[in-house]
Amino acid sequence: MESRRFKALTDTEVEKIHLAALDVLETIGMADALPSCIDLVVNAGGTLTDEGRLLFPRALVEDTIANANRDFTLYGQDPKHDIHPKGDKVYFGTAGAAVEIVDPITREYRETKLDDLYKIGRLVDTLDHIHFYQRILVPRDLEDAFEMDINTLYAIVSSTTKHVGTSWMHPDHIRKAMPMLHAIAGGEDKWRERPFVTISNTFVVPPLRFGEDSCECLEVAVQEGMPVILAAAGMAGASSPTALAGAVVQEVAENLAGLVYVNLLKQGHPTIFAFWPLLADLRSGAMCSGGGEQAMLCAAFGQMGRYYDLTTGVAAGMADSKLPDAQSGFEKANTVSLAAHSGANIIYEAAGMHASLLGCCFESMVIDNEMLGNINRTIRGIEVTEDTISIEAIRRTCVDGPRHYLGDEQTIALMNSEYLYPDLADRMSPKEWSKAGSTDIVDRARERVNRILTDHYPAHISDELDAKIREMLPIRLPRETMKLGS
Repeated sequence: MESRRFKALTDTEVEKIHLAALDVLETIGMADALPSCIDLVVNAGGTLTDEGRLLFPRALVEDTIANANRDFTLYGQDPKHDIHPKGDKVYFGTAGAAVEIVDPITREYRETKLDDLYKIGRLVDTLDHIHFYQRILVPRDLEDAFEMDINTLYAIVSSTTKHVGTSWMHPDHIRKAMPMLHAIAGGEDKWRERPFVTISNTFVVPPLRFGEDSCECLEVAVQEGMPVILAAAGMAGASSPTALAGAVVQEVAENLAGLVYVNLLKQGHPTIFAFWPLLADLRSGAMCSGGGEQAMLCAAFGQMGRYYDLTTGVAAGMADSKLPDAQSGFEKANTVSLAAHSGANIIYEAAGMHASLLGCCFESMVIDNEMLGNINRTIRGIEVTEDTISIEAIRRTCVDGPRHYLGDEQTIALMNSEYLYPDLADRMSPKEWSKAGSTDIVDRARERVNRILTDHYPAHISDELDAKIREMLPIRLPRETMKLGS
């Protein structure tokens, strides 16, 4: 769907934020840059101050914006899942690093495991309104950092043929994983033609500092042809200014610095200008992500992305609620809707997340999928044409017909294109609902999750390819749980 109906900022305010971000980069700059980054920026006209801060001249930033890649594809292993995040197009997906899973029936949280990551990917593979699978949790049953990175990657690429993404702890882990991705793609040349994995890279440690380990991973990912998510994640009131406008300025400045960095490494590399806006509850200092302020930040960042006409990602849907309850519903619907209507191309964290990113939930995946379908319907809007203004249908019904539209030819023609029908949301009468068992949406979501996980096993990784990968790398996902294809 295509959006840009909601504006959190006026055009004048957008311009003020842009100019302020340029001023921040030119006069305050970024600390803790790698020597390789310093060389690239200084050779392009930047300056390293005596205090070690790297300054970006506005001409360099503006040239980078003008020449950045705006037209790239995020590929699925199956081409039917390719997505094209440009202009006003909007896509929804997961993301996160949850450390616990919640059971909404028992209301108990437990530690996340590798098999959970694989199972959620199997759910994503069947859910129409979730367009990609960015790693959603950290498998806490793996203690070794290398094994965690490798097995996280294998769990997501084997669980769905949609585009996937993950982050990395060390650049060597990326290098060692590339033979696996080449094997799945059918060769290194095939991988570089259609890279189906994106790196989520927290290249910045706010306020205005580069993260050394993440930047090393960023450089390797660019070398290996992997699309990059530049994930700037300032927390307003803590690691970014308390004033929401100031939080937008800082995070835009950080992301523009990252955009310059990537394009100096490789001009035109596929890069997502992405924002993970967070808030501190100033009564306690705890992170929160479900309030109206969060929704406005999400929308402002989407709007800034459209101002630059860059492929823009925003994290929304990060509910503070611990369960898929009414609080979760209004927090997610509010933040995701405003982000999507602002013009952001990719909405991360849009399904499954709870407890301010600490937890996730299987049942929420299918509930949120239905929410996303409804949000997508609002993005689509109302089509106004000579036919849809319906004068002839009104005449047929009021003058010649039965005085209702249920059997009208227009109704029959449009009933499956104009309307979206829920799978989980209840529209029965109270008597029908009672007769059907008086279930709520969590009950129905539990039933659907069980049905999917019983029946759906992606088979795009063959037994032969799986065996080859296991010879190369320490894969800990048990073969017997995967029901691989031949």
